[in-house]
Amino acid sequence: MATFFFFFLSFLIFLHSSSAEPFIGVNYGQEADNLPPPLATVELLKSTSIEKVRLYGADPVIIKALANTEIGIVIGAANGDIPCLASDPNSAVQWVNSNVLPFYPDSKIILVTVGNEVLTTNDPNLIDQLLPAMQNMQNAINGALLGGKIKVSTVHSMAVLGQSDPPSSGCFSPSYEPALRGLLRFHRDNGSPFAVNPYPFFAYQSDPRPETLAFCLFQPNEGRVDRVSGIKYMNMFDAQVDAVHSALSDMGFKDVEIMVAETGWPYRGDNNEVGPSIENAKAYNGNLIAHLKSMVGTPLMPGKSVDTYLFALYDEDLKVGPGSERAFGLYKPDLSMTYDVGISNCYPTPSTLKPTATIWCVPKAGISDAQLQSSLDYACGQGIDCSPIQPGGACFEPNIVASHAAYAMNLYYQNSAKNPWNCDFSQTATLTSQNPSYNNCIYPGGST
Repeated sequence: MATFFFFFLSFLIFLHSSSAEPFIGVNYGQEADNLPPPLATVELLKSTSIEKVRLYGADPVIIKALANTEIGIVIGAANGDIPCLASDPNSAVQWVNSNVLPFYPDSKIILVTVGNEVLTTNDPNLIDQLLPAMQNMQNAINGALLGGKIKVSTVHSMAVLGQSDPPSSGCFSPSYEPALRGLLRFHRDNGSPFAVNPYPFFAYQSDPRPETLAFCLFQPNEGRVDRVSGIKYMNMFDAQVDAVHSALSDMGFKDVEIMVAETGWPYRGDNNEVGPSIENAKAYNGNLIAHLKSMVGTPLMPGKSVDTYLFALYDEDLKVGPGSERAFGLYKPDLSMTYDVGISNCYPTPSTLKPTATIWCVPKAGISDAQLQSSLDYACGQGIDCSPIQPGGACFEPNIVASHAAYAMNLYYQNSAKNPWNCDFSQTATLTSQNPSYNNCIYPGGST
């Protein structure tokens, strides 16, 4: 029995490491009274493609539970710790001795965040103490011979930006620039990331139009053109991250890496809240994950995915504020999914598809013409050749939205990396091994 258990545990760790995404993490908050035990949570994490976990504190039970999993761990010092860390280097040494050294390297601690959204507290004393606290923390880590292995950062609200639209004109608020300049030098000198919390959900709440919702949820939309650069943005996440990149460039720090410390969408909220729903939360998080997996990057940072920590692993039922604050969890306390966003290692594929079968991407049954038209417009807007569904083309007849959308969606899929999420189109498409070609209209096919 012991041998079998060891084999099974090793298999789970292998399964996690072989399918994990190095840029996808999750926030593991503790403001709740109904969370499952840390060991159960670790088993859950190992069954997903999540490779990093961010803690808001440094809970020793959780850190120890994550030992020998190869899951990267972000731990945090609270805002209330900053004065002591800033004024006394020994305080930082003691913090590292208590929260890092007993667990590292078995527990893969990769980053220490000092404070959370400190600048936007607008507390001048706390702001002045932030950089010294980070410097002392880094010195303590260096003194423990862990420099370069464990980075130090702090997390910012998007409100540190004075302008974010258009993205190419992104800049920091002048009132925060003096503090940011020192922090950014620290990041550059130590190779640590600039961590920020972009939430398209809040952007939609301030502009609740249908076209804004589609833009925020990565759904087919007309896009928004940056009037300065001429770049067309197809989703709010890219626009927000690029605005941060522009702000960093504006201050001369474009080489500093960006980390998304929090982003998510609530699945329920109070009656007067705009946007929370299971459908919207699943669309945002699922499409964000697919976007990150595609490695397309953002228009200003193409070809890579920024480290992104989803908010959140579980609901936190003790949080204050509107109902949505307690409804961001991807999983329930019983470890079941709140909704499926494609992070399970067992990605569902049609059971009829063989590993080497020729497959096509086609619309699901029962999808409305409006949804199909959006998917059609999106696919043809990505540079594929849609001339066969234009008048006179081999696939123009029958001249109906469903037929045209099927051709365009499949062509988009065949020109992609052919991952299951490339045939998603906001849950309107599916893979099939049945050739949809007809007459002289030939649908390109490909192998899985």
